[in-house]
Amino acid sequence: MNIFARLNELDRRWIFLMIGLSVALPLMFPFSQPVKVSPHVQSVYDALEELPDGSLVLVSFEYGPSTMPEVRPMAKSLLNYLFAHNHKIIVTCLWPDGLFMSREILGEIAVDKYNLEYGADYINLGYKPGNEVVINAIASSFSVTFPVDTRGRTLASYPIMEGIENLTNIDMIFSLSAGFPGTVEWVQYAADPLGIPMSTGCTAVQVTEVVPYVESGQCRGILGGLSGAAEFEQLMVDMGEAEELGAANSGMAAQGVAHMVIVLFIVVGNLAFYVERRRQRKY
Repeated sequence: MNIFARLNELDRRWIFLMIGLSVALPLMFPFSQPVKVSPHVQSVYDALEELPDGSLVLVSFEYGPSTMPEVRPMAKSLLNYLFAHNHKIIVTCLWPDGLFMSREILGEIAVDKYNLEYGADYINLGYKPGNEVVINAIASSFSVTFPVDTRGRTLASYPIMEGIENLTNIDMIFSLSAGFPGTVEWVQYAADPLGIPMSTGCTAVQVTEVVPYVESGQCRGILGGLSGAAEFEQLMVDMGEAEELGAANSGMAAQGVAHMVIVLFIVVGNLAFYVERRRQRKY
């Protein structure tokens, strides 16, 4: 009884500390946890597997620093897969922050890990304002919409753009999305009207908006939030595409521990309240 009375008087700062530690410790000392791959994530992998080696894939970056913990792990797994299969990548950015996100991750993977040649293996067209208007424009012409790339050179000066006039020359579109403009606009203005295979990785709050396009077949699967990224990492390891799990799996482990701690506090708190109320009625 004394224990429950003391719990009712527990300083809430101790609770905040425990929840903080439950998140921080799994991130500081990562551990893996079993992840079941959903059909939507499997569909993404299957769509990528259907691409012949050396295909041309457009990857669009539509996220920023605030959504980086969710989207960056899936972007990292995606680029690792594409470069490992010798696919060529054209990068576009419908968000201003997408330019910085794309530069950072391309530097880590394309340059540091695979030592690929810019302009031959990949190219970054950068950011262009206009939202879905940009998608409509590159459906007609890349070079008119993007006269130069992020390095200030004309697209025709790069081998990767030889014979590439517009979106109809692309083998697949992949949208890394955190909102508008993003996945929905790519489906509506490019993938569906032009018949280009498309897939996506997006934040968890976008999943309900994008799933109807997945169920209709207009979008080949979806990596939904941190859990979708963790499932894709697990699938990559299972299929021999990667040697180890990444940041998404560690993030899900931290999230799982934090949820268990929160549930524990809810149960203990309610139990303490119930016992204390009975004690007060007794006296």
